[in-house]
Amino acid sequence: MQPIVNPNATPFFFAGNKTACLLIHGFTASPQEMRGLGEYLHKERGFTVLGVRLAGHATTPNDMRHMHWEDWVASAEDGWHLLRSGGWEDVVVVGLSMGGAIALLLAGYLPVRGVVAMATPYTLPVHFSERTLWLWSIFKPFIPKEKGEVYDPKGFEGRVSYPVYPVRSVAELAEMLDVMRPALPKVSVPALLIHSRNDRFVPPQNSERIFAALGSADKRLELVERSTHVVTQDAERHRVFRLTADFVEEIAARTGANPP
Repeated sequence: MQPIVNPNATPFFFAGNKTACLLIHGFTASPQEMRGLGEYLHKERGFTVLGVRLAGHATTPNDMRHMHWEDWVASAEDGWHLLRSGGWEDVVVVGLSMGGAIALLLAGYLPVRGVVAMATPYTLPVHFSERTLWLWSIFKPFIPKEKGEVYDPKGFEGRVSYPVYPVRSVAELAEMLDVMRPALPKVSVPALLIHSRNDRFVPPQNSERIFAALGSADKRLELVERSTHVVTQDAERHRVFRLTADFVEEIAARTGANPP
C-alpha cells in the first residue's frame, strides 16, 4: 500500500509564459515550503512554475528512510522532463537546502537556462562518514528535530515537514553531497546563491564554498539577514522572492523567451 501524501503538501503547477521555474524543496520538507515563492513567480512575474515532491517526502518518515538519494534526484528530473514535454524549453531550476544541491546537480548535466540554490549545504553540518551513519541507523532510526526560533512565525504557518530526521536518509544526503561537490565545476549556466547570515543549521560559509567551486562565468551570492535556514518562509522571504524573480527575468531577457 502506497503511503498517503499530506493533502497540504502536494506538488503544484501554474501555467504561465515560456520561461518555466522548477522548484525543489528541502530535506524532510515538502512542496509547501516553496509554494509562496511559486505563487509570486507566477502571479507577479508571469512565469510557469512546477513545484515537485521528492520521493518519500510529505508521507511518513518511515517512507523516506527507504529512499535513496538517486530517488530524490529522479523526482526533480521527472519535473524537468514534464516541463520539456509540455513545450517549456527554457527551464530554471530553483532549490532550497537539499533541493539546492539537487538543482546544482541537474544544472551540471541537463540543458537548463539557470540555477538558483538557496541555503544549500556543501557538507553536512556535523561530519559523519556514510558508514557510521548507516550503522547508527540500525540502532537509532530517527533523530528528533530541535525546535529553533524563527524571525517570523507567521511565515511558517501550515508548514509541512517531518518532526524527525531519518538517520538512514542523512547518510543518503551525505552521499549526495559527495557527488555534488566534484560536479560544481561542470555547472556553466548563470547561477544565483541565496543564504542567510543567520542560518545556524547550514552556515553561510557553505554557499561561499559552492560559489568558489562553480564553473559559471555569471554567478552571484546574495545574503539576507532576518531569516533562519528556510529563507522561503522566514521574515525576508519577499526579498528572496524578488531576487529569484529578477534573476529569472534576466535569463528570460537573454534568451528572448518572453518578448514584451
